[in-house]
Amino acid sequence: MKTVLKWAGSKVRIIETLKRHLPAGERLVEPFAGSCAVMMNTDYDKYLIADINPDLIYLYRAITLDVEQFIEDAKRYFEVGNSAETYYNLRADFNVCADWYWRGVLFLYLNRHCYNGLCRYNQSGGFNVPFGKYKAPYFPEAEIRAFAEKAKKATFVCCSYAEALAMVRPGDVVYCDPPYLPASQSADFSSYHSGPFGMGEHLGLKVILRRLAERSYPVVVSNSDTPKSRALFCEFNITGISAPRSIGASAGSIKSAPEIIAKLVPVNPQYLPPVPGIDSSLIEGMPTRDEGCCS
Repeated sequence: MKTVLKWAGSKVRIIETLKRHLPAGERLVEPFAGSCAVMMNTDYDKYLIADINPDLIYLYRAITLDVEQFIEDAKRYFEVGNSAETYYNLRADFNVCADWYWRGVLFLYLNRHCYNGLCRYNQSGGFNVPFGKYKAPYFPEAEIRAFAEKAKKATFVCCSYAEALAMVRPGDVVYCDPPYLPASQSADFSSYHSGPFGMGEHLGLKVILRRLAERSYPVVVSNSDTPKSRALFCEFNITGISAPRSIGASAGSIKSAPEIIAKLVPVNPQYLPPVPGIDSSLIEGMPTRDEGCCS
């Protein structure tokens, strides 16, 4: 099933492969929501969907608030807004908009009209992707309706990955799709909302996932297939796959890319409780909630 948003690194094209690595459980926890491709293509009883980018959460909450009203409001921009002048005016409006609902509506417009569907912010938090010059951007009405239905099983939270992983409970399965370690300079999308997501952040994520696995929680994580990634997750069970790519910032960029799926999945999960003084220390120094994130 396709998603509401265009998204670099979307898991739609590899979902059948990925699903074979996701164990059964009551609830799927995703600390990096992205386009919600995994939620839309799996069938857990419940979902905890988190992301540090408030605009993603605003969009998803706006759809669930009133799907018919959202479609009416969002479609209006698609009908009149496919020009560079309108795009840049609406982008400027979005960057000063304080109303969470309208930020969600405009975020969908920007995503479908901007260059390659990229999501990028400057250091001040302003969305800065240029106009995409598409002849007729697709309005994802069917995808919006499908999302609204699936979202009845989900809770959407704006928080850091460390905060999301602190919310796990017995019966959960954890899947992480963080910004990847770059396979090359032209393939570097390693940002976490308006900040960097470098090796330190990847190491912090790995440590928390390993600790969860030690407490018998199933954890699965995707990343680029590079020597650094394999070294980082050397304690995990690693499977290499080939993932199709349609978003590239340079002409002639590759059409597919090697990735890994790394996992630690206990045979009989026991869901051990946190260890005071150890588990609480894991999130110290990790990226925390952005100011202005929805609660």
